[in-house]
Amino acid sequence: MTQSQIQLTLPDGSVREYAAGTTGLQVAASIGKGLAKAAVVIELDGEVRSLQLPIDASASIKIHTRESSEGLMVLRHSAAHVMADAIKRIRPNAKLWKGPPIEDPRYGFYYDIDFGDEPISQDDFAEIERLMREIIKQDVPFTLSTLERAEARALMVENGETYKVAIIDKLPEDATITFWTNEPFVDLCKGPHVPSTGSIGAGVAVLSLAGAYFEGDAGNKMLTRIYGHAFADKKAMEAHRKNLEEAQKRDHRRLGVDLDLFSTMGDLGAGLILWHPKGGFVRHKVEEFWRHQHLDGGYDFVNSPHIAKRDLWATSGHLDFYKESMYSGIDIDGSEYLLKPMNCPFHVQIFKSKRRSYRELPFRWAELGTVYRYENQGSLHGLLRVRGFTQDDAHLFLREDQVEEEITRCLHFVIDMLRAFGFEEYEMNLSTRPEKSVGDDAGWEKATNALRVALESVGLGYVIDEGGGAFYGPKIDVKIKDSLGRTWQCSTIQCDFSLPERFDMNYVDADGNKTRPVMVHRALLGSIERFFGVLVEHYGGAFPVWLAPTQAVVLSVGERHADAAEALARRCKEQRLRVDADTSGWKIGAKIRHHLWQEKIPLVAVLGDNEIDAGTVAVRSRKDGDLGTMTIEEFSEMLRKHERERC
Repeated sequence: MTQSQIQLTLPDGSVREYAAGTTGLQVAASIGKGLAKAAVVIELDGEVRSLQLPIDASASIKIHTRESSEGLMVLRHSAAHVMADAIKRIRPNAKLWKGPPIEDPRYGFYYDIDFGDEPISQDDFAEIERLMREIIKQDVPFTLSTLERAEARALMVENGETYKVAIIDKLPEDATITFWTNEPFVDLCKGPHVPSTGSIGAGVAVLSLAGAYFEGDAGNKMLTRIYGHAFADKKAMEAHRKNLEEAQKRDHRRLGVDLDLFSTMGDLGAGLILWHPKGGFVRHKVEEFWRHQHLDGGYDFVNSPHIAKRDLWATSGHLDFYKESMYSGIDIDGSEYLLKPMNCPFHVQIFKSKRRSYRELPFRWAELGTVYRYENQGSLHGLLRVRGFTQDDAHLFLREDQVEEEITRCLHFVIDMLRAFGFEEYEMNLSTRPEKSVGDDAGWEKATNALRVALESVGLGYVIDEGGGAFYGPKIDVKIKDSLGRTWQCSTIQCDFSLPERFDMNYVDADGNKTRPVMVHRALLGSIERFFGVLVEHYGGAFPVWLAPTQAVVLSVGERHADAAEALARRCKEQRLRVDADTSGWKIGAKIRHHLWQEKIPLVAVLGDNEIDAGTVAVRSRKDGDLGTMTIEEFSEMLRKHERERC
């Protein structure tokens, strides 16, 4: 092989020689015309790069098509540029900030834009989409250029892109400043991009508007965030549109209002949640089940205060690694106290409160502990991103020989808990040691292997996230899939080498020596607030009988049946069944529709002359339709069975 030749290793292990400077597109064409047509991006030694750029050195190569996750992300990044191009054509004075692709089940990309005195609305979406398709049809190449700092800044000043100028001014002096152009549109951008606008295809959509502060800082100007999507094909786009419509119907913020579940403090406390009686009851059922499962699983409950002196957070490292997410201090008797962002340092203090023996381990301590973390106002989102929330937290303190068994136990506990709430599909990540970390290699290897063994024991498959662990140890993250196929991050299991060292934690081993325990952080649901929001969207507000604040409503057919309906509801309540009566003058069909479909009550029991004479009720289910006639006792037992078995 000459210096002008390079070797590219394909995924199947075969090696091909090419002239240095060959583009990824030329490599794809050399393999096959079909691949060249479908390709949108390449991956060289793990780095995703544009097809149209020259390859100057030997490497392993993967060619990604538009159907792959890597290909779709680049496709959507390029579509964001096309959307910005289209917007600038109808709003020439608009100023751009950023337009990345995103991993969000609802959207594929967004662009944050300052429209000044010419705001945009949903009425403009059709015209933007028309212009996007026109730009795509023109099949304009995406080209890369590199400019010196002064030249790059001058170009953005000339174009009136003040936010891009601000980005350039914050870049390091030695930064390589790159632009991508699809004539006549030019944007400050690292890339990569598809070869040309035509590679994006017709499957594009402009979806919605939102607000976003410049640089995520509530002290800065509010910009307009325009969400869009790009798809592998039109069929995928139409499927997504239908999915999005269903997602909007299930939005927990809307259902929270419609079903009177919760509200936010708004201007009196952004990111803080008010639980209404119905939502509070569902939360109670979630927590009640959580407590029962933990007691059955050998856990003990602990509780900790909401504040502690600054010294605790200095020792734990939170002031070094987490200060920007903590609230400023409270002066108490001349000492500074801080609201807790996490529960773990308190559990450490419980461990250290007395001498511990190896015979006592493992300790499994669980707490539904409310914590407080700063979030930019622009990132707050219903129950999913808040400033005060309750973690379903637990910490395990173990001997080294217990780690593998306990982590396996934890992961099975996670799956059992999630399945009880109706989640059957999961994505698992094993995050390994990052570049900046604490602890020795042997400890990391043991902990990572223990996590790996646990993942393999559940048999659900997992993905390695190289370098994605916390600085204090490796972790497992579990994402659940809801009824629309969207993924949500909830559960996590993390090994920690840092806190036992920082707090000088010890137990006395079998030889009478002081030994560091292994600490494991573990959350099953993540936080009660976030999990509740996911639960609302998963069920579309139609909770199963065991979780529903009202399990059934007894409906009187006419006024003469009202007393019997109310008596039956009282009888059920005496048995701790959550049954109400509706004796209003509405027609029975309207009552059924209202309670099953508007109020999303799981069951209704109709009571008329025939039912009163026979001592029965006619039962309808929101989920299963007409369940027929059953005796009062059969009806009560059905509700009790749902409660017992969490049907």
